[in-house]
Amino acid sequence: MSVNTKMFGEIEIAEEKIITFEKGLIGLPDLKKFALITDAEGEDSKIQWLQSLDEPTMALPIINPYEILDEYNPVVEDELLKPLGEFKEEDMMLMVTIRVPEDITKMSINLKGPIIINAEARKGCQIIVEDELQVRFPVYDILKKKKEKAGE
Repeated sequence: MSVNTKMFGEIEIAEEKIITFEKGLIGLPDLKKFALITDAEGEDSKIQWLQSLDEPTMALPIINPYEILDEYNPVVEDELLKPLGEFKEEDMMLMVTIRVPEDITKMSINLKGPIIINAEARKGCQIIVEDELQVRFPVYDILKKKKEKAGE
């Protein structure tokens, strides 16, 4: 499948790489087909993009929350995961969206609305967890320190 995206230009997406979100994402219920894109130029980057195949101008930056917080442990009710089908723990991907405002030092992640993907079945959902987690958890300083530490 060929998709002309705003961020990456024209890209080829193999059918087996398409992830279906039956209910869309929070605030984007009509967008149901996505692909995970990794920026080839930033191979060391932990940031990926959730590229909509329904709306080529929509791509959300996402990251594995454990890259930021080792102790992140949202409580997710089994009922919320039913749309993903049966899966083994190793097939589960947990991601959070990144908000990058004009002032990059105000960059944050949404810990309250994680995205869960069953990689084997290629199904995903975004949920709102009941925990007292932040919607805009600041990450700029954390990422900066990790990058500096990796460069030592």
